[in-house]
Amino acid sequence: MKLLRSSAIALVLAGTAISLPARAADSEMTVFDWAGFEEPAIWQGYADKNGDAPTFALYGDDDEAYQKLASGFKADVAHPCAQMVSKYRDAGLIEPWDVSKIPAFDTIDPKFLDSPIFKDDQGVWYIPTDWGATAIAYNTENVPAEDVASLNIFIDPKYQGRTSLPDSADDAWALAYLATGVTDWTKVTDEQFQAAADWLRKAHLNVNAYWADPAQQSQLMASGAVDVAWSWQDAVVLLQKEGYPVGFQRSAKEGSSTFFCGYINLKDGPGSEDKAYDFINAWLAPPAAKGLLDTIGYGHASTVAMETIKDEQAVKDNLSSIDAPILAQTPNDPAQREKQLAEFEKIKAGF
Repeated sequence: MKLLRSSAIALVLAGTAISLPARAADSEMTVFDWAGFEEPAIWQGYADKNGDAPTFALYGDDDEAYQKLASGFKADVAHPCAQMVSKYRDAGLIEPWDVSKIPAFDTIDPKFLDSPIFKDDQGVWYIPTDWGATAIAYNTENVPAEDVASLNIFIDPKYQGRTSLPDSADDAWALAYLATGVTDWTKVTDEQFQAAADWLRKAHLNVNAYWADPAQQSQLMASGAVDVAWSWQDAVVLLQKEGYPVGFQRSAKEGSSTFFCGYINLKDGPGSEDKAYDFINAWLAPPAAKGLLDTIGYGHASTVAMETIKDEQAVKDNLSSIDAPILAQTPNDPAQREKQLAEFEKIKAGF
């Protein structure tokens, strides 16, 4: 029965993973977004006002999304995480939002806008919408709790071939920095970079597969191919809903990571600018928080929206404060990020 369930979820998830081409709906609004965020519960207000869903084109990695947009792909808005915004600004791909058209803008938690990359005298370049954690997902039947007390489970020879890491340089380096004692990646020395790279090379020896998106990671864990993954909340939420024995350890002694993402207003978008604001306003409406939590497992950037879900068990379990170090994936030096990206590619290739 367990094998049958694993096969069934694998087929479903495989279908999710390959559905990356655009999902056509409203021809006047194209959203370039992470796979999973096309769920109507998150932006239902847009459909209520406009009578249709936006057209979604989906991706699984921030760098992949940037390369596609830089190469000429056209959309109206995109959904990068915080550390990518400076890259879009430097390339001249985005323009400021008119926050006078976003009534709930003032409800966004100020900590998510605390950077001149996001807001300066030229305007507001970024609308933060969602946040979450990256931590250890593990099979609670096969992995003892004491083993996930440390991030060094990823380099423990006992788990050779049983781990999975994200095919994302940002998340991989967040893990490696934490594991080697760094909690602020905006101030990394050459020695700290090298120590983290050495640790990642050890972790690479245990990797069964690098997951490209939560659907793939869920499939790896549901099939039993891996027991331990450095994971966003998406996959954990999906697997737990399906009854799989998956835990989410955010309080390893070395800590875990947090991230936040939001929307940029792309220059020369092919659709309706008014509908781009309809989409953002739907996202920032309080009911979006429950939809976001139930479908993705993330928290909402609006304090008013978060207030509506503060008593949910998923918030208490996966979004509450922890007594452990945290590396926040805030904007870091673009040159350092490119250095990390290049080194990560070498590590994955076995060098």
